[in-house]
Amino acid sequence: MNKNFLMYGAFAGVMAVCPLFLNAYWTDVFNNVGLYTILALSLNVILGHAGLFHMGHAAFYAVGAYTAAILNTAYGVPILWLMPLSGLLAGTFALIVARPIIHLRGDYLLIVTIGIVEIVRIALINNVFDITGGANGIFGISRPSVFGFKIAKPDQFFYLIWGFAALTIFLLMRLEHSRFGRALLFIKEDEVAAGGSGINVAHHKLVAFVIGAVWAGMCGTIYASKMTIIAPESFSFAESVILFTIVILGGSGSIPGVILGAFLLVGLPELFRGFAEYRMLVFGAAMVLMMIFRNQGLLPPSPKNYRIPARLSSGGAN
Repeated sequence: MNKNFLMYGAFAGVMAVCPLFLNAYWTDVFNNVGLYTILALSLNVILGHAGLFHMGHAAFYAVGAYTAAILNTAYGVPILWLMPLSGLLAGTFALIVARPIIHLRGDYLLIVTIGIVEIVRIALINNVFDITGGANGIFGISRPSVFGFKIAKPDQFFYLIWGFAALTIFLLMRLEHSRFGRALLFIKEDEVAAGGSGINVAHHKLVAFVIGAVWAGMCGTIYASKMTIIAPESFSFAESVILFTIVILGGSGSIPGVILGAFLLVGLPELFRGFAEYRMLVFGAAMVLMMIFRNQGLLPPSPKNYRIPARLSSGGAN
C-alpha cells in the first residue's frame, strides 16, 4: 500500500508541473487523456473488478453530459453544481437497465449492453423527449467556475480534470481494499463459489454497475463544460469500444494499468498524427501482438490472496 502511494505521489508531482512545459495543444491532449482515464477507471469497476463484460459505458457518460447540458442551458444552473445530479441520474438509469440483465454472463451481457448504448444514441438523435436538440445536440453550455474563477483555458481545465482523476484513483484504491471490493474479486474469480460463501452475487454486481455509471455521469458533466457543445456522435458505440480497449490493454482490474492504457490509446496516437493513414494499422498490429504475448494486459493486477471474511463464509442468501 505504501509503495502504491509513493508511486501515485510521484505521478501526481509530475502531472502537476506538466502544464508549465506544454503548449496549449498538448495540454488539451493531456486533458482528453484525463477524461478517458476517469471513464476507463469507472468502467474498470464493472469490467475489471466485477468481471462483467460491459460495452455500453458511453450510455451513462451521455446521460450525465445531457443532464448537465439541459439544466445548465435551460435554467442557468452552474455546471459544477450539476455533477452530483448527473451522477445520480446516470446511476439511476444504470440501475433500471441493469437490474433485468444482471444475471446474464459473458457474451450475452456484452450484446445487451451494446444494444443499450445504441438505444440511447438513437433516442438522442431522434430527440425523443424534445429536449436533447436532436442530431445537432445542445449549444451554449457554460464554462465551470470555482469560487468565482472561470475555467476556460486548457491549463485551467488540466487541473480540474486531473484533480478529479486523482480523487477517482484514491476512492477506487479504497474500494479495492474494502470488504465490498474483496467480494467483487471473489465473484470475478468464481461466481458459484462466491455465492456459496454467502455473497449476494446479484446485489454486488448491480452495485458495481451503478458505481461505474455514477462516475461516468459526473465525468460527462466535465466533458460538457469543456466542449460547451455536445451531440449524439460524441457518445457512440465507438467510445465504449475505446474505453473497453483501454481497460483490457492496460490490465483488467489494475488502476495503474488503466492509466497507462489511457495514455497509450489516447495520447500516443497524437505523436503519429503525421502518419494518420498508417497509425491505426500499426496500432491494430500492436494489439494483436499484445494479446498473444501479454494477454493479461501491460500492467496486470498483482495476485491478491484475500481470505473470505468469516461472516461471509458462514452462509447467507444469494
